[in-house]
Amino acid sequence: MGTFDTNVLGVLLSMKHELRIMLAQGSGSIVNVSSTFGQRGGIGASIYAASKHAVEGMSKAAALETAASGVRVNVVAPGPVDTDLLDQFSGTAERKAALTAGVPMKRLGTPAEIAESIVFIASNKAAFITGAILSVNGGKTAM
Repeated sequence: MGTFDTNVLGVLLSMKHELRIMLAQGSGSIVNVSSTFGQRGGIGASIYAASKHAVEGMSKAAALETAASGVRVNVVAPGPVDTDLLDQFSGTAERKAALTAGVPMKRLGTPAEIAESIVFIASNKAAFITGAILSVNGGKTAM
């Protein structure tokens, strides 16, 4: 249950403290990170997927609860990203190639692309966006 506790309680406790400050100042933007698994699930990943579903549900509820107060809460849900962690997860070059082939854009995301999406949704350019899940996954959740 370590994965569930980290992913759910970590976000819940962070939002608790962030919201206290943001509500007092009358503005703010929280961006929580989920995963494609939060929208699609995955074989052998039920606890991880459940934890990401929980992050998305908490974020949507918090967005509704705080919208009139000037605080926005959104989620960025990355798909497969070319990182050392993905290399550890995939294990072999063949498995990584198969994972890449399963992305409609036929490539993995980059850490910079995920970071840029977080910067955007946290910024004033996204001032009318709250309660959204921004899927940054090369089309994976469109399948």
